[in-house]
Amino acid sequence: MVAADVAGSFACDALVLLSFGGPERPEDVMPFLENVTRGRGVPRERLEEVAQHYLHFGGVSPINALNRDIIAAVERELAAAGMDLPVYFGNRNWHPMVEDTVAKLAEDGVRSALVFPTSAWGGYSGCLQYHEDIARARAAVGERAPRLRKLRQYFDHPLLVESFADAITAAVAGLPADRRERARLVFTAHSVPLSADAAAGPPADGGHLYTRQVAEAARLSAAAAGFDEYDLVWQSRSGPPQVPWLEPDIVDHLTDLSVKGVDAVVVCPVGFVSDHLEVIWDLDNEAKDKAAELGMSFARAATPGTDPRFARLVVELIREQLDGLAPRRLSDVPGYGDTDDGAPCAVKCCAPQRRPAASN
Repeated sequence: MVAADVAGSFACDALVLLSFGGPERPEDVMPFLENVTRGRGVPRERLEEVAQHYLHFGGVSPINALNRDIIAAVERELAAAGMDLPVYFGNRNWHPMVEDTVAKLAEDGVRSALVFPTSAWGGYSGCLQYHEDIARARAAVGERAPRLRKLRQYFDHPLLVESFADAITAAVAGLPADRRERARLVFTAHSVPLSADAAAGPPADGGHLYTRQVAEAARLSAAAAGFDEYDLVWQSRSGPPQVPWLEPDIVDHLTDLSVKGVDAVVVCPVGFVSDHLEVIWDLDNEAKDKAAELGMSFARAATPGTDPRFARLVVELIREQLDGLAPRRLSDVPGYGDTDDGAPCAVKCCAPQRRPAASN
């Protein structure tokens, strides 16, 4: 049963923040990448190329530290709300692994828990793969495994939109004063194969749920920041060249904008809740360097994970389940994601074309 059908009836003992994971030492980098790409036939040379991105930053991905910061903020918000709910941390691809986290839940006597994914989206990588993580972890633990309910997709939650909008405004202020008024707003999100996007969402809704949700989040955030015009582009594609992925790429788009006379851009990574390695590498390095090469002023908007409103968002999603709080949404674009024990949102929902390499 979808959680929305029984809002307010879920008896919950804990919260699990479920994320992608990342290496925290140089020696972790290749084992981590092998976990991410297991079963995909990715050539060793490609893994070595991506490994250099991590090694550029000392072999440490920022994602685990950022997630621990989010957990601390959520714990403070829960305490302020008088909610006695311990928060656990689990990952898909690196320690703490979600299987170990669910085993710890069972050891601690937790009978049921809510699961907050660090992805706001539908689609295979953004939603269904998190359901698979939950199902796999429960199977690994066996009969002792607690009941787990994943929280819903939150791409159009007012607190998320407000955070992105304020981050855009702050980024504009960081541009040279004489270029701010004509700066072009560009949103980015993680690219996925076109086939994966076509399959995203319940078949009855026509697919393309990922791009529809990202486009809606961009529209809402742009409007809240006072922008009538903006672009939506993509980043971080990792598939073979013969497989079509969402385009254009952010770096290529900057070149196109420069040809059109644009000399200032604000880039908002609307597809990311935290400064993952993709944000830091693709935007703060590659895109920023390309903008400098083109003589273009460049400012990157912050992601919402460090904004206090993000922790409030998490607590609101929890209260939807525990207290029957009405979901706060700003659009009519479909949203799903809240099911029990790893069940998909619907039959054939987001059926994988085979594991796009997004890391939301």
